Amino acid sequence: MAIKQIENPIARTLAEYALITVSILIMVVGIYFFKFPNDFAFGGVTGFSTIVSKLTSWSASDFTFVVNTGLLVVGFVFLGRDVGVKTVYASMLMSLSLSGLEWIYPMYSPFTYEPLLELIFAVFLPAVGSAILFNIGASSGGTDIIAMILKRHSSMNIGTALFFVDVASVILAFFVFGPTTGLYSTLGLMAKSLAIDGVIENINQCKCFNIVCDDPDPICSFIIDELHRSATVYKAQGAFSHHNKTVIMTTMKRGQAVRLRNYIRRVEPEAFILISNSSEIIGKGFLTN
Repeated sequence: MAIKQIENPIARTLAEYALITVSILIMVVGIYFFKFPNDFAFGGVTGFSTIVSKLTSWSASDFTFVVNTGLLVVGFVFLGRDVGVKTVYASMLMSLSLSGLEWIYPMYSPFTYEPLLELIFAVFLPAVGSAILFNIGASSGGTDIIAMILKRHSSMNIGTALFFVDVASVILAFFVFGPTTGLYSTLGLMAKSLAIDGVIENINQCKCFNIVCDDPDPICSFIIDELHRSATVYKAQGAFSHHNKTVIMTTMKRGQAVRLRNYIRRVEPEAFILISNSSEIIGKGFLTN
C-alpha cells in the first residue's frame, strides 16, 4: 500500500519518516563508503566536500555537516517554513550519519582497487535514496534548498543553475585530483540523473490493461473484489468478424497485474489482452496533482 493511502495520520507520518530514514541511510552508505574514499566530485554539497577535504584540513563529512547546516539557516531566512520539517530532518540525519561513520569506521582508502565498480555504487545507492525521497515529496537539503530559493526569488532556470553547480565541482576535480578522477566524476555526473529517473520510474511503474472479451462480469468482479481496483468498461466491435465485444480498461500495480493476467487466462483464455507500462498515472489511488 502507498503511504498516501494510509488513512491514520499518525501512522502515515511515521511511515513517511521511516522511509526518509531508510533512504538517507542508503545515500550515506554510497557517499561515505564509495564516493568520499575515491574522491568522486559530482553532485551537490558532497561533491564539493571531496575537493575541500583535499585542499584543507577539513574532512568531507565535517564540511558536509557545516554546509548543510548553513544552507538550512539560509533556507529559513529566505523561505521560512517552506523549508519543511522533512527537509530539516533528512539534511541533519545525513550530516550526522556521515560524521558518525567517520568516527566509527574511518575510511583511509577505497574498499577495492576497482574504481569503476565503486563508481557504480557511488552513483546507484544515492540515486536510489534520492528517488525514494523525491517520490514522497521530500529532499535531502543541500543544493535542493538553493533550488527552492532560486525558484522563489528569481526567474533563473533552476535545473540549469544546479547543473552548473555540479559541473563546477567536476571541473575542479580535474585540477585537484587529476584527469583520471576527473573523468570518473564526469561519468558519475552523467549517470546520476539517469539513475534517479530510472529508479523513480520503476518505483511508480504500473501496468495498464486493455482487455477485449465476451463476458466482462467475472473479470470485473475479480478486479473489484479481489484486487480492490476499478475499471472502465465500454462496448466495441471486431473489425473483421463484426462481433460485439466488451473492452475493460484498468490500471494496477505489478503484483496485482500478474494475478489478473493469470485469472483471465484461466476464465477466458480467448480474451485479447494488451498490457503496457506507465510510470505516471494521476488519479485516485495513484499520483495526485
